[in-house]
Formats: sequence, structure tokens, C-alpha cells
Amino acid sequence: MLKLRRLISSDASVFQALRLAGLQESPLAFGSSYEEEKDLPLSTVEDRLAARPDRGVFGAFINNELSGIVALGRENKHKLAHKALIWGLYVTPQARARGLARALLQEAIALAQATKDIQQINLSVNAGNGAAIALYQSLNFKSFGHEPNALLVDGEFHDEVHMYLPLNKV
Repeated sequence: MLKLRRLISSDASVFQALRLAGLQESPLAFGSSYEEEKDLPLSTVEDRLAARPDRGVFGAFINNELSGIVALGRENKHKLAHKALIWGLYVTPQARARGLARALLQEAIALAQATKDIQQINLSVNAGNGAAIALYQSLNFKSFGHEPNALLVDGEFHDEVHMYLPLNKV
């Protein structure tokens, strides 16, 4: 049984475990690394999950096991506050091809749409991840740039595609 919900501070340990697994299993999909996050105090993770009206982390649970995550972040500077950011999308290998990534993204998009002053959502995706790019495009994200050598992973450079979703609010 699939259940989607916003994660809260008490989910910190399961969120951290899944995030670390994702950083190890798919290092090209993240700007952060396992080495940078493996020793984060649980209190830091709890703060990431603290309830805020304009940002949040969503989880997909299959039979009560956290199997996917995505986060909607927010720009903090006044001139950038009209933008949100998708980060940390990850679905476990055994849960892929079930629509979890799409469902999680739809939850994050819905939060942004419900937040009065968010006008667009930005994200970055590894240019070699055609499946992720196709998913984002199917949700109406548009490419606005290709950054060569955006990530350096194990001595090898990887490009990223920058995308945005206009929310068309008045």
C-alpha cells in the first residue's frame, strides 16, 4: 500500500537513512555527497524536516517503509523569494517504475502552488539522466540552461540541465 505524506521532525532517522542510501547508490544525482552528510547530527536533519508553511520534505511509503523522498526548498533572499527549489529526489531501486517520483513531485508542486508568493520552481538534473529529464518535462518543467562540468564526482565531470516550472500566478 502506497502512502504519501509530508515528513516531520520525528521522521529524521528514516529520512537520513534513505538520503544516505541515495547518496551512495546514485552519487551523480546529487550536489551533496555521502561523505558530507554521513556525520550530520540528527538535530540538523530534524531541522530540515521542521514544519514550515512554504517548504517541506515529502515521503512515499510502501507498506510503511520510506521508499522515496523529495524536498521543496525556498530562496531566502528578498529578491529571490519568489522562487522555490526541488532538491533531493530519490526513489529506492526496488520501488522505481511505480510512479513514486511523479507523485512526490506533484506533492512538492502543490505546496508551491498553495504558497501565495512562490512564482516558479527551479531544479538541476544530471544531463545524462534522460529518465529524470523526461519526468520533469512531463510535469511542464522547461530547460533554461546547460551547465558543463557542474559536478565533479570521483575525478570525472558531469553536466547539469537547469529547469524551471512557472506557476503562472497573478
